Amino acid sequence: MSTRPKIVISSLDADRLEALLDSLPDDAFPGKAELENELARAEIVDPKEMPPTVVSMNSTVRFRVETSDKAFSLTLVYPKDMDASGEKISILAPVGSALLGLSQGDQIEWPKPGGGLLRVRIEEIVYQPERSGEYHR
Repeated sequence: MSTRPKIVISSLDADRLEALLDSLPDDAFPGKAELENELARAEIVDPKEMPPTVVSMNSTVRFRVETSDKAFSLTLVYPKDMDASGEKISILAPVGSALLGLSQGDQIEWPKPGGGLLRVRIEEIVYQPERSGEYHR
């Protein structure tokens, strides 16, 4: 995608992600520079001011693949919270860092297994901690 959508990130997420990035070597993961760039361009807001339809850390997001109309859900997590369930995506994964701060209705390109890209639309923020009053999770 040529134009990047506006992104909004809570100050709590921004602080935690900056600390995480500072703790990692420059070559710790392939998308480190991209995540740093996303944080740098984001609008940072107080957690209580977070729009309810924006992907924040620990949000569960329902997606739809444009070409197949198939839907799936994932929760955006810190690396320490990853597990083998297949229901979570790390912020350190390229798609994870691309999701942070996007809004319901936004579209992103998602790598397909075996190569290529899918266009995926954010259908719904099923759960967002800030919307549920969890400002310090």
